[in-house]
Amino acid sequence: MQAAYSANDIVAARSLQVYTYLYTSMATFWIYDYACSFHQEWTFLFRSRWSKVKGLYLVARYVPFLLLAGHLYMNFIPNENSDKCQLSNNICSCFSLISVFCSECFFVLRTYTLWNNNKIVLATMITTFFAVVVSSISYAFATTATAPWTTSGIPGITGCYQSSYVVQLFIPFLLLIGLEFGLLSLTLIRAIQSWRSSNSRIYAVLVKHNIFYYACGLFFSGVNVLTLLLFHYGYQAMFQDFQFVILAILATRMHLHLWHTDRHAHGSSAFVCIPMSDISSAGSPT
Repeated sequence: MQAAYSANDIVAARSLQVYTYLYTSMATFWIYDYACSFHQEWTFLFRSRWSKVKGLYLVARYVPFLLLAGHLYMNFIPNENSDKCQLSNNICSCFSLISVFCSECFFVLRTYTLWNNNKIVLATMITTFFAVVVSSISYAFATTATAPWTTSGIPGITGCYQSSYVVQLFIPFLLLIGLEFGLLSLTLIRAIQSWRSSNSRIYAVLVKHNIFYYACGLFFSGVNVLTLLLFHYGYQAMFQDFQFVILAILATRMHLHLWHTDRHAHGSSAFVCIPMSDISSAGSPT
């Protein structure tokens, strides 16, 4: 006898399938990107000096692997325990926050460099940055902690989702939009101020990278706000980690490109003395 399922069960099952396809695609893309940049990455890891920014690079580069592995486990392993779903989601959320934190730190440092290491600009950015981080963590965990998790009632559909409508989750993305718009404004103001006086190729690369990164961040944050407001079931969260993974790839790829550009400018035989390992004064206009 064929079981009858409600329209909500079918929609929820389809959302979980789409969710699974998306994370599988993200994992494939991450592996492909890693394979394409393997030579550049290991050249950077072996030939650059150790610094805090290099440690930041390693965290930003490899945390998405743990994030994607955690979500693939949630999506493919049959699990009818809502507490386990909640725990797995909390662990993945921690990886997401670490990933986006490290990615944004790269560009806070780059913006600081563009402003010739201006302490007032740095203090303003750090204060705003940590206010956004603390507020986002508070909203995210307070909201998801009270929303129940459930699995699909249709056999063969794995994964779990929050059954209630979690509209408040769009607030962290609004805060991220505000942060990235502010950093983008600082980059544009500095670029306009020094576009005539700057002849440095590194400086030009910094400005272009910053603008492109912030534009992508603003776009994906806007998509996530709309998705959280307009959709239900697994569709709500399907682009959240997609944004974090893309931003991590952009941040690490751009750092690699900047390091190699600076290395060629100073001579490819340099082994230890590579100033862009800590993003120091290479962005200063000359």
